[in-house]
Amino acid sequence: MPDRVEPCLALLAKKVPACDWAFEIKWDGYRLAVHVEPSSVRILTRGGHDWTHRFPAIEAAAKALGPTTMILDGEAVVLDEAGRSNFGMLQAALGGRGGKRVAGEALFFAFDLLYFDGHDLRGMEQQERRQILEDALHDGGSIIRLSDEIEGDGAAILAQACKFMLEGIIAKNRRAPYRSGRTGDWLKLKCTQSDGFVVVGFEPSTKVPGAISRLLLAARRGDELVYVGGVGTGFTDKMARDLRKQLSAMPTKAPPVALKRKNAVFCEPAFVAEITYTEVTSDGKLRHPSFKGMRERADNVDVFKLKK
Repeated sequence: MPDRVEPCLALLAKKVPACDWAFEIKWDGYRLAVHVEPSSVRILTRGGHDWTHRFPAIEAAAKALGPTTMILDGEAVVLDEAGRSNFGMLQAALGGRGGKRVAGEALFFAFDLLYFDGHDLRGMEQQERRQILEDALHDGGSIIRLSDEIEGDGAAILAQACKFMLEGIIAKNRRAPYRSGRTGDWLKLKCTQSDGFVVVGFEPSTKVPGAISRLLLAARRGDELVYVGGVGTGFTDKMARDLRKQLSAMPTKAPPVALKRKNAVFCEPAFVAEITYTEVTSDGKLRHPSFKGMRERADNVDVFKLKK
């Protein structure tokens, strides 16, 4: 069994593909690979970090799938009261950076099977892997669940997902093998714009003691970071205090971006904030941004790229 498999990544698309594609909900959480062996379970992040200790309920549920060998590809999520995956709630469950908390309430939605019972399945078509995955998880479970395929017209499915305020859908080429990287075999179609931006600093709050009022954000242009504006909505007072504590612990001598702002406090560009927004303006600034949660760049997180 492979020690690790680089994940297949979805390519952002604006048009729903026409035929011979499978559709699933786009989950808003942490991409994980669950490696199950008769004597152990490993839970790896997209960047290859071992986070088994941070998802004890998923680990226990994976052990119950044995004795066999398998690699499940899927997403760890926390669901809100309406049954929608909520990245902010997952972040709160994990307690932020550093592994100080575990997400015992997290669920795992499996959407692919890369290895099973001594056989590497990556060369098989998606529809064949899907059938084996369904058979492997046929009993279902409360923690490890099958990410359902949704039958019907892709455009109608996307419209319904947006109506229910979901992030979007994933389209998968039924005939494609499992290929690592962003090959176009999987497509993501979003209801709202949501991307990762590097946190380069903050502005202290004048209303809430020990909190931030805005995060300062940057995108990539080639090898450099470019300031794209700040975000001051989407976090509670507690989150604002926690963010200031995290970022103040990582000061930097030189600003990571070219920005002169009297009340700006710069930090090491070690975090990526997930931000929803309506557009990037012609002068390269985010319009109507809102904070969803914080990710770590060490986990190979995608950072928004500006055109050169």
